[in-house]
Formats: sequence, C-alpha cells, structure tokens
Amino acid sequence: MNQKRVILLLITAFIFAIMPLGEAQSNGEVVYVVPIEGTIEKGLTEMLKNAFSEAEQAGANLIVLEIDTPGGFVDAAQNIERLIQQQEIPVTAYVTGGALSAGALIAFSADELYMAPGTTIGAAEPRIGTEKADEKTVSAWSARLAAQAARAAEQNGRDPDMAAELARAMVESDLVIPGITESGKLLTLTDKQAYEYGLSEGTAESLAALLSQKGITNYLVEKYEASLAERIARWATSPLVMPVLLTIGIAGLVIEIFTMGFGVPGMIGVAALALYFGGSIITGLSGWEAVLIFLLGLILLAVEVLVLPGFGVAGVIGIASLVISVVLAAPSLDQAVVSLVIALIGTIVLLLLSIKFLPTRRVWQKLVLGVKQKTDSGYVAPETNLTRLLDAEGVSITILRPAGTAEINGERVDVVAEGSFIPNNTPIKVVKVEGTRVVVREQKQ
Repeated sequence: MNQKRVILLLITAFIFAIMPLGEAQSNGEVVYVVPIEGTIEKGLTEMLKNAFSEAEQAGANLIVLEIDTPGGFVDAAQNIERLIQQQEIPVTAYVTGGALSAGALIAFSADELYMAPGTTIGAAEPRIGTEKADEKTVSAWSARLAAQAARAAEQNGRDPDMAAELARAMVESDLVIPGITESGKLLTLTDKQAYEYGLSEGTAESLAALLSQKGITNYLVEKYEASLAERIARWATSPLVMPVLLTIGIAGLVIEIFTMGFGVPGMIGVAALALYFGGSIITGLSGWEAVLIFLLGLILLAVEVLVLPGFGVAGVIGIASLVISVVLAAPSLDQAVVSLVIALIGTIVLLLLSIKFLPTRRVWQKLVLGVKQKTDSGYVAPETNLTRLLDAEGVSITILRPAGTAEINGERVDVVAEGSFIPNNTPIKVVKVEGTRVVVREQKQ
C-alpha cells in the first residue's frame, strides 16, 4: 500500500514538474526558420510561398531567413523581395554563409538583418551569362537595392543615406566611397563591416544568440523542410541542369527512333523530359500546356519521318512546337535559347555515336542512301569524255527545251540545245562538248 502511494506521489510530482515547461512553450513565441540556400531561381520563389503559408498556419510570431547563396536570377530575387514585403509576420534575415549578388537584395528586403561571424554581403552587379548587364539594368538594380537598404536602415534607426550609398557601391564598380571602396571594385562587406557602417543590426553566432539580441527568450523554433518534390524541382530547374536534361531527353527519343534495342534510350529520354517539364510545373514556371505542345511536336515529327515523304508542313510545325514548349518551361528566354542550342549540339553528337556503334532501323535508310553501286553488281558509270561527238550530226528524239535526247552516230545521247527550243525529229549538229555536257545546234535545211 505504501509502495502504491509512493508511486502515485512520484507520478503526481512529475506531472506538476512538466506542466510549467509545457505552458512556457505554448505561451512562447513561435520562430519559423526558412533556409535560403544555393542559386536564387524561380523554384525558390515557389518554395518560399509554401514556407510563408506554413508559417502563418503555425501561428509564427517571427520568420527567420537563413541565407547562404552566391546569387542567381535577378527576376527571381525581385519576386522574393515582393513576397517578403507582403508578409504580415516580421521577417529577419540571418546571413549564415554569404548574401552575394541577388542574395543581397533578399537580405535587405527583410525587416532586420543579422550576420554570422565570417560571413559576407555584397558583389551584387547584375550579369547576363558571363557578361555585365546593360547600363539600364544595372541602374535599375542599383536603385532597387539602395531603396531596400535605406528602408531597412531607417526602420531600425540607422542612417538611410549611408545604407543606400553602400548598397549602390555593391552594384556600381565605378562608385567610390572614401575610406570604404575604390574605383573598379564592387563592394563586399564582412559581418563586422556591415555592422560598423550601419547595414546590419549586428553579428550573431547562432540563432539562439540572434533571438537573445532581439530580446526573445521564451520561444519555440520550427524549421521549414522542403518536400522531396520541391527539392527535385529546384534541382531540375537550375540553369546548369536544365540544358543537360533537355539534351538527354531529346537525344534519347531520337536515338530510340533510329537505332534498334530494348527501349533503354527512349526510357532514359522520357525520364529526363519528365524531370525537365515536371520541375517547371512544380515550381510554377509553366503549366501542362508546355507538355501538351511538346507531345504535339513529337507526334508531328514522327509522322513526318515515318509516314510522309520529304520534309514539309508537319515537320516545320513539329519543330516550332518543340521550341515553343521549351521556351514556356524555361525560367527565361535566354535560358531557353541556351538549353536549345546545347540540346541540339548534344543530340547530333549522341545520335552520330549511336549510329556508329548500334544497329540502325530501316527509318535511317529512308533518310540516308546506304546502297553502294558496285561494278560487280552490274552498275556501270556513265562515260565522262564525249569529245568524240564534236561536229557529229544527228536528229533530236525529244523536244529540246533546252535539254532533251538526241540520236547521234546511232546512239542515244542526253544533249542541251544551244538555243532555247528545238522541236523533235529535227536535224542537229554537236557544236560543243564539256565533259558529259553535249551542246547541239539546229541544222537549217
């Protein structure tokens, strides 16, 4: 009996012991952490939309963006900027690795900016491929970055003019700030410099240290975990992967048509195209119309190659459909052009290699003449020297307009009239011989 009382007392004490902890957690602030890693592209925009939606459903009091990015697409960064500005929940940027290029705009778009020790921010010059963007784009990007830096500085009691000037120096290499930057170099600041010059709220060694600096001591941290589909979609829509997927996809289908096998190239091609278009659909870059247009193009090309002779309307429309579908699925027109060029070159190379090492189908024989005309099979090459016919006379067998056939010295010869027209059964004379070209003139009676 005493043992039962002791056990009951222990259970009661345990319940009362954990009740304050549970109450503290339930009454504490919910901090929702969202990672921003890798290249800034449109797939990240869709992921952040889902993350912010989940943060609202979780009743978050604060969203912390953990930023570690080398940059990415300008338009994607601008979409994320607008997304952050639309949030009713306060957003704090926490640079854990680097906020370079497009990442700098995202960092400045938040309500507050903190940086981990040893991190950097800046070098935000917009580029198109490997080249610097045009002056208009650079100017617009510089103004946008400066506006966000100034807004955040003014909101947090710092000098907005200084913040705007520093942000411009991150975009314009010819802008000089005495004692800070020199001409010809883009500004990149460390965590200590960003705090010293008034761009950040300070340096925080960890998320806990950041929250402590903000005066948040009672909190519950929840971290957004991207789904498998989102991770695959972001990978599939990256600027390096998309051209490769398109090349493998198109090459696989083309090789499947022209070579014999067990369908492996075709299956690989379909899988690659599924990733290409599926990633685009999941990230919101395109809809199912891109897939339908692509399939229409494939069907028309197959009909052109396998059914219709020559290359006509079906082939032209098929190629146009393929190009349109790729453009619809790509993040930008530039990316679509790059993907198409790489896919075209890659497909030609892979097709030639497959034809060399793999047995081909009959459809290849319809496009390429594979029969060799050998003398032992009865083929005789035409005579190449007909000078013996010079000044010979004969009669036209067919109407010469100006080409036709004539009988000269008892043999049929392909001839060309010196004039534009000679009737049939008309006496003629050979006036010139150039290799196999025999020129004749009408013999006047």
